[in-house]
Amino acid sequence: MGTQQITAPPCAQPAGSGVIHVNVRHTAGFTVIGNHLAQHRGLSLVAVGLAVHIQSLPAGAKIGIKRLAERFPESETRIASALRELEASGYLHRSRVRLAGGRIVTRTVSYNQPGAASVAAAPRPRPARRTSEPAPHVPPMPHEPVPVASVQPRPTPPPAPAPPPAAVFGPAPTARTAPPSPLPQPQALTPELQRAAAALLADLRRHAPQLVLSEADISGLVPGVAAWLERDAHPDTVRHALAADLPVPLKHPAKLLRHRITALLPPPLPGARELEAVRPRTIVIPLQNCDRCDRAFRSRHSGHCRDCRTDLPTVA
Repeated sequence: MGTQQITAPPCAQPAGSGVIHVNVRHTAGFTVIGNHLAQHRGLSLVAVGLAVHIQSLPAGAKIGIKRLAERFPESETRIASALRELEASGYLHRSRVRLAGGRIVTRTVSYNQPGAASVAAAPRPRPARRTSEPAPHVPPMPHEPVPVASVQPRPTPPPAPAPPPAAVFGPAPTARTAPPSPLPQPQALTPELQRAAAALLADLRRHAPQLVLSEADISGLVPGVAAWLERDAHPDTVRHALAADLPVPLKHPAKLLRHRITALLPPPLPGARELEAVRPRTIVIPLQNCDRCDRAFRSRHSGHCRDCRTDLPTVA
């Protein structure tokens, strides 16, 4: 007699404005995607979608930048930036290899779970049972196709050596708990300044593909860039200060720009009064007329010129 199958009733859908899932079981033509990729906090939406598309392709499929740009509406710049994000997160690895005929090609390896030691755990050996015991009845399980990974995941790196005891080298440094510096604010955020700052931030990705910002990020950084423009900073100066010498890989573009806007803010230009205080003053001695010969000479006091003065000592 088979084991009785107990099926739990389906859970009620939550009421409200949240998402409601209507799931249908796939039996063919599907790809298994982990939540670590679908809900990745550090990848852009383009990178997540591109990783899902690459994992759904068969082994040997062409995934060059031009081929992907022909397949999707995104530009080659955005696709190249998404591929770099996947490389930095471990979902993709690209290398240049030389074939037997001498031609150099790009080899792309896709990882469905970066850092995993193996695709699946090895099955445990079953304990030997006595011949006199009847074999237990196991109900047949429904057949579900499992996709086979085309590339083995990367092996797990060896564990790092243990740090030295704190008694010898002192306690380990603690993470920074101080809040970040506030974003600079302009004295008057006029519509002209707001439009110019938003256009400058949106244009950064033309000069550095890593600086792809969302509309929410641009809206939050606009007051800081407006403070730069209000202090007569040229747009090229602001662009060079924000987009030069970017770290590789760049995981959080908005946080980096917020730090540079705050830390590199130039002072206001000095006015005419401040510059007047720096310039040296020239002392002018007024002209006087000699009371005796009416000759002009420079002196702070009226009287006689040098030739008419009798109190000066004569040279022997």
